[in-house]
Amino acid sequence: MRVAVVTGAAQGIGRRTTELLAGAGYTVALIDRQPCPEGASGADREELMGDITDEGFVERCVARVRERWGRVDVLVNNAGISFIAPAERVSADDFRRVLEVNLMAPFLLSRGFGTMMLDQRSGSIVNIASIAGVTGIGDRSAYNASKHGLVGLTRTLAAEWGGRGVRSNAVCPGWVKTEMDHVDQASSAYTDDDIIDRVPMARFATPDDIARAVLFLADPAQSGFVNGHTLVVDGGWTADGSWQSLRLKHR
Repeated sequence: MRVAVVTGAAQGIGRRTTELLAGAGYTVALIDRQPCPEGASGADREELMGDITDEGFVERCVARVRERWGRVDVLVNNAGISFIAPAERVSADDFRRVLEVNLMAPFLLSRGFGTMMLDQRSGSIVNIASIAGVTGIGDRSAYNASKHGLVGLTRTLAAEWGGRGVRSNAVCPGWVKTEMDHVDQASSAYTDDDIIDRVPMARFATPDDIARAVLFLADPAQSGFVNGHTLVVDGGWTADGSWQSLRLKHR
């Protein structure tokens, strides 16, 4: 039996990740603030509803997984929030809230479930960061800081725990068509064309694109010596330094 824990499992990348993990034979614990759709995973699953920034809730999740299955093989820190505003208009409270969800919560979850993995001397932590964790994107100071921090946490855990059998890696998506994207676009922050014109592959990522990268990093048979890596899944966004007319000339 292989057990995976996925946060933000109710929709988007998290939902598709649970589907693929279940299809690959994993038993899945789904963590979210809202109910998860029945079709999100296989029959043997545990749904845990609550706030991952609450240390007590995270400890209860760890205890429940230990009680029910006695092990955890994969942790996918997927849950996160976006926040778009010029840096000079970001309040301290808003900045802290983004860091709490996008950075502190993954630390708490990694510490809790990582302790179980260390006892087993095996396991894989996959953090869903962002291209905002490897580059700068305007009007996202809090989000960028949180994702840069998550990449740093990923590398540090890889350095500390790799020798005891626990791997830690990050997936860095570009823009993905999810519920978060719909909310951000509703604020008139950007349009589909803004993204499509910038991506060499001329499309958004899908949740499936990201989930399949997670599945690769989760499986020791496929990625057993991959540790401390940031896997960018962005259609070439961060590889392309062209100016706009040059970029579009090659379409």
